[in-house]
Amino acid sequence: MHETHIGVVFLVGELAYKLKKPVDLGFLDFSERKTREQVCHREVVLNRRLAPDVYLGVADVTGPDGDICDHLVVMRRMPEDRRLSTLVDTGAPLRATIRQLARQLASFHSRAERGPAIDADETRDAVRGRWRDSFEQVRPFHDTVLDAGTAIEIEALAEEFLAGRETLFDRRITEGRVVDGHGDLLADDIFCLDDAPRVLDCLEFDDHLRHVDVLDDIAFLAMDLERLGVPELAAHLVADYREFTGDPAPPALLHHYLAYRAFVRVKVACLRSAQGDTESAELARDYAGIALRHLRLGQVRLILVGGAPGTGKSTVAGGLADSLGATLLQSDRLRKELSGLAPARRPAENYRRGLYDRTRTDSTYAELAHRAGALLALGETVVVDASWSTVRHRLLATAAAEPTSCPVLAIRCEVPENLATERIATRTDTLSDATPEIAHLMAADAEPWPEARALSTTGSPQESIARAMALLSLARGRGDQAEHAFTA
Repeated sequence: MHETHIGVVFLVGELAYKLKKPVDLGFLDFSERKTREQVCHREVVLNRRLAPDVYLGVADVTGPDGDICDHLVVMRRMPEDRRLSTLVDTGAPLRATIRQLARQLASFHSRAERGPAIDADETRDAVRGRWRDSFEQVRPFHDTVLDAGTAIEIEALAEEFLAGRETLFDRRITEGRVVDGHGDLLADDIFCLDDAPRVLDCLEFDDHLRHVDVLDDIAFLAMDLERLGVPELAAHLVADYREFTGDPAPPALLHHYLAYRAFVRVKVACLRSAQGDTESAELARDYAGIALRHLRLGQVRLILVGGAPGTGKSTVAGGLADSLGATLLQSDRLRKELSGLAPARRPAENYRRGLYDRTRTDSTYAELAHRAGALLALGETVVVDASWSTVRHRLLATAAAEPTSCPVLAIRCEVPENLATERIATRTDTLSDATPEIAHLMAADAEPWPEARALSTTGSPQESIARAMALLSLARGRGDQAEHAFTA
């Protein structure tokens, strides 16, 4: 016998019988027998989409008087030793299986039902509503099952992401990424048979909760594999799935869905704890840790990297973008693009003349801010490489980030002037047209930037990028963060 918060599975010979508990948990109500009967039949129909040879039908349970008193989903019994979670636990080689599973789920999603009614359940507001419902259901467990500080930070970061991302969710709908999916992909419910995996036990009691972004669906299993201690398999699952589907979602959206699925399991574990399961409290805390980690990793940010020519700002900006999986915008490249020029280095002009006069400089920063704002709304962290030497240009960046609820983090690169002069005189692969003389004038005219964190770049590029990453962690007050398998 296996028991969950909503059902019991009885294993008898070659068959498995699943009983729905007569419980009302708020997000589902199985208290009426007729409801349990309907849900049993619905479960068979839905699960035959992925495992048609496993779900055999629905049996009625009769009492001594012959009256029907309940119903059971009848299934072909799966071999316990082929359960995906068991194979993970025993250290079985699973790379090929994970790729096969990713292909199977990609195929399932490609033919899954779509439509306006399904799309409506995965708008930004709908996703936010599900988060908030879970917050309400978990709140009574603060400081008993869960650390209240952790739970409150999860709420704050989830709300921050959703507040500025309506455009992203709308685009996912437009791209056809929302389907009637599985809704409950867990390693315990996947059996790796010789011919193909069997994926069981989709979410059947509420259609709305099964109407999900395909990345949300796959993130559930990825999150579960991470919890089981194999984040590398989780990363392979996501990478393979995205290869088969060509999904262009930003890393932040994946982190958000990983966190959401972990928090769903927080809620389930809290409910099981309330039902007397003594191991569920620790499980709830484990899932909360996963949710918080991914929300932190998925925080969308606008990062300004500035400084005078020769201070290494372009090197640092590019390194940060690579490390964070962020989009890089460069003022030197954009300035020439707006003027119809190739990005290659050009002969220097007089200070603040021609291509570098006030009008063109203001236009460049305005376009940088505009593009950054559009990318932030789509869930892309943006690194902007520019001098950022004037307050009015920095205010443009702040204004662009505000509608997307993104924090703005600033780094000011610094080196002694003689080192900057040496770098400018010897560099070859650069977009900048600045000379040592122009760099000197720019440094002298730069307006104070007290909110920026100073970064000395006198060391190697690798050292400077590492220190910049550390500054970003300190700016968020979370210096303990490490790289994660999903970041890239």
